[in-house]
Amino acid sequence: MKTPKRDRLAAAFFDALENERNVSPRTLVNYRHALARFREALPEPGWRELTADDFRRYLFACSKREMARPTIRLHFAALRTFFKFLTQRHGLRSNPLAEVQLPKLEKKLPHFLNAQQIDALLAAPLTMEKAPQAPAWMPARDAAMLELFYSSGLRLAELVALDVKDVDVFSESVRVLGKGRKERVVPVGAPALEAIQRYRHEARVEAGPLFISKVRRRLRATNVWLAVQRYLAHAGIAVRVSPHQLRHSFATHLLDAGADLRSVQSLLGHASLSTTQIYTHVTTERLKKVYDQAHPRA
Repeated sequence: MKTPKRDRLAAAFFDALENERNVSPRTLVNYRHALARFREALPEPGWRELTADDFRRYLFACSKREMARPTIRLHFAALRTFFKFLTQRHGLRSNPLAEVQLPKLEKKLPHFLNAQQIDALLAAPLTMEKAPQAPAWMPARDAAMLELFYSSGLRLAELVALDVKDVDVFSESVRVLGKGRKERVVPVGAPALEAIQRYRHEARVEAGPLFISKVRRRLRATNVWLAVQRYLAHAGIAVRVSPHQLRHSFATHLLDAGADLRSVQSLLGHASLSTTQIYTHVTTERLKKVYDQAHPRA
């Protein structure tokens, strides 16, 4: 039985994404899911016969199902990329999605921890009782992990992907492979470097992955997330915080202390300054609160 042409086109698209553009496995999964959901909603006709009205109907259907706006935009980003591929490689005259307007995202300010909460969280691994089955070096590993998170503003995926060779003690920096496989060098503070050296000495980590599990394999992102939750509870911080909030805290505290936006953009590895600008809203809101509390005519 012959494969339908629309399926062959989708297969060619995913092959190009994986082998030519080298996109992440997570992006591939998201794009496959988006195209599958679209085909379920509008199974006919073929890709070439679809019009802007078909996509408007799909957008309306997504909204009626109360799909979150970020999810809708992610689905349509996948569809736009696919139809751009069809116009460039398979003779489609125009991209019907170019005429479709998507709902704007609600701007949500990032959550972050204040300086006192950060201090309590960073101290937690070395003050919390170690689990009986855990290796003796695990508290040192977790302390180093949290210190590096906050010291350098890394993404979770960037942190777990680090190798020993990526940390340069002499230049006090870490080499990071970020989104889009873009490399950047980020400074590391003295407390984080000391914590890393202590952990490596205790765990005898000489090469390979920097942060390892108890079976001495590369630490997984899920393990880091769970560890952060344990230490938040131990530190008495009664807020739901993910490891990414340490990155938010890093950026917010830098801007509060007078760092310029371009420098923070470079440290975070943001491709666009507009992505970094959300942190200026956070600091502005804090300034307003200080003004309202302190100024006699506020």
